[in-house]
Amino acid sequence: MKASKSFQWSDRKLAKRLMACLVLLAPTAASLADEHVLDTLQVHGFLSQALIVTDDNNFFGPSSNGSGSVEFTELGINASLRPNRDVLVAAQLLSRRAGGETSDAQPTLDYGVIDYQMVSNQARTLGVQAGRFKNPFGLYNQTRDVAFTRPSILLPQSIYFDRTRALGIAADGVNVYLEERIPSGTLRVSSGVGRPQTGSLLAKQLFGDTGNSISSSSLSAIAQVLYEDHSGKFLAALSAANVNLDANFAGNAADFSFQPWIASLQYNEELWSLTAEFALRKQSLEGDNLSRNFDITGHSWYLQYQRRITPSWSWLVRYDSLVNNTADRSGREYEQNGFGPAHSQFADDVTLGLQWTPNSRLMLAGEYHHVNGTGWLPTQDNPDASATRQHWNMLLFQLSLRF
Repeated sequence: MKASKSFQWSDRKLAKRLMACLVLLAPTAASLADEHVLDTLQVHGFLSQALIVTDDNNFFGPSSNGSGSVEFTELGINASLRPNRDVLVAAQLLSRRAGGETSDAQPTLDYGVIDYQMVSNQARTLGVQAGRFKNPFGLYNQTRDVAFTRPSILLPQSIYFDRTRALGIAADGVNVYLEERIPSGTLRVSSGVGRPQTGSLLAKQLFGDTGNSISSSSLSAIAQVLYEDHSGKFLAALSAANVNLDANFAGNAADFSFQPWIASLQYNEELWSLTAEFALRKQSLEGDNLSRNFDITGHSWYLQYQRRITPSWSWLVRYDSLVNNTADRSGREYEQNGFGPAHSQFADDVTLGLQWTPNSRLMLAGEYHHVNGTGWLPTQDNPDASATRQHWNMLLFQLSLRF
């Protein structure tokens, strides 16, 4: 989260009581003593609840049982505080359930940073964040938890994987950012080093076996360059990361590395937007006595058209494509080796979506997915991959609130 020093925060008495603990993170005692510090406090929250119905396969709970699944819930509260002009302290607690057990919804720290701006003027902004920062990844990753910032209920799963969300969402470390105002527009550069979040189910989602584990004791790096023209019509970004994890695969120690590159383009007019992103993903697992080869390169892309009918109504259409291994696009070799069905190695998704936002605090959304393949299907909802169907359909409905 980044904000200009001149931004004016609202005063909320309840927020002061809930988030006064953030003052303890301020860098100086003099700042803590300033009677105006709490006047800069701002608190926001959001809640989203979805109903998911599929004809085959399960997504975020038992969605194919006829009555659907209501196990997709997002509840968050965030707060920001300025102990002095140059420092912003911000944090968000998130309770999120996406299938799995009820205990999965236990609140966790989504992000929590101390943001220090060394330079902030009309020409440029230069700052550094320390703590748990949101990864600058693609166009939507840093705001993906708030339904109002998403163009659809589900982001394109070929780029913004929900099955391995923990790995991409945030890291514990340091992030440096620069915003440079140039004659033609604005250039934003962000680069961070830290330890990514892994989550308890990451090994199962990546390798498909419950006996494996994965951890993030090694440092990883991520960077993004984004350009936006003065009119706001055109955006272009390039994101890259080098993720290093320690794995235990079938009792053998191994090093897992993941290097994604994402190119993003967006063009905006008053009544419509056209967005496209392409990702190239290289991953490898190195160690002794490994039974499988994980040295593969995959790619994914989507093209999305969003139309604003009125200020409160909009619809979109999107084609989203994922290939796990470019050397085995159909997954036949994967199936022949006994690792699972061929259709688990790809997914082509046609999405139609509709959103109604009668006011700034309420949104209702619905969307339909026709999917060929199960490449991004959550393993925890479908433990027996051989029982999944290649062609399947999904309906989602979501109610979202914010304050």
